[in-house]
Amino acid sequence: MRLLAPAAVAAWLGAYPTHAADLAISAPNWPSGQATANILKVGIEKDFGLQVEVKPMGTMNSFVGLEAGTVDIQPEIWRPNFDDLVQKYVEEKGAVKLAGKQIPAWQGLCATAAAAATFKSVSDLGDPEKTKVLDTDGDGQGEIWIGAPTWLSTGIERVRAKSYGYEKNLHLVEAEEDVAMAAVDAAVATDQPMVFYCYAPHHVFQLHDLTRLEEPAHDPAKWNLVSAQDPLWITKSNATTAWDTAHFQIGYATAFATKRPDVAQFLENVDFTPEEVTQMSYALGVERQAPLDYAKKWVEQNAARVAGWGKP
Repeated sequence: MRLLAPAAVAAWLGAYPTHAADLAISAPNWPSGQATANILKVGIEKDFGLQVEVKPMGTMNSFVGLEAGTVDIQPEIWRPNFDDLVQKYVEEKGAVKLAGKQIPAWQGLCATAAAAATFKSVSDLGDPEKTKVLDTDGDGQGEIWIGAPTWLSTGIERVRAKSYGYEKNLHLVEAEEDVAMAAVDAAVATDQPMVFYCYAPHHVFQLHDLTRLEEPAHDPAKWNLVSAQDPLWITKSNATTAWDTAHFQIGYATAFATKRPDVAQFLENVDFTPEEVTQMSYALGVERQAPLDYAKKWVEQNAARVAGWGKP
């Protein structure tokens, strides 16, 4: 038999369409969010017999997808980071719902042990003589990692650097988290001082002795953030105190909840602890476990608990 031409094979296979997923979960580009997305996938498939697709996606695109119907679930909606999106899609449009259970969190700036003696407060970052020790490329000016390029918190950290004034004598580095965590590992191993954006729950605090820089207590009157929809929002915004108390929770599309109230109830019952989120971060970020493989083991080890999430 003669082999079919590639175009003929494609046409032949196209006559047999693949089954589309029943729902889609967006997966953010940080370890705990990827673990959570896949745990929800495995748990929902097991309890409800649905086919679930996990889509790597930034949070802003996730909210757009939740409204459009191309995304059904977002596993980690951080607040106050995403308050602008919550205001638009949850409170104003009613297109998204937030699950009631919240996981407490915090975020700020951390110093390695080698840096902690010099940098105790965010005000120390404004001293160019001090920040020279953070120079790693030999240009005489220090660097500070402020987050991944797609994170909304990264833009806010840029606002804070501008507002506090240390953007004048520090290079603000945006890079993916795995690159930044590798840099933290290397800095600790070589006793190189490093200051960087940090948040918890996170595995980095299990690996290293880190100190959080002191800042003025959060004052809403001194946090004036323009909507990130404005191209000039960083220039127009100002923030001269610490972050507000943070938390994150699952979000899901209102239309999806109407169509599948049983799955929505499942999402409302999900009850991860900060310690478990740290373990997820460690498994993916340090041990390099594949998110889906980790999720399958996690669901198997917590089978009774996951089954309970599906009960009213």
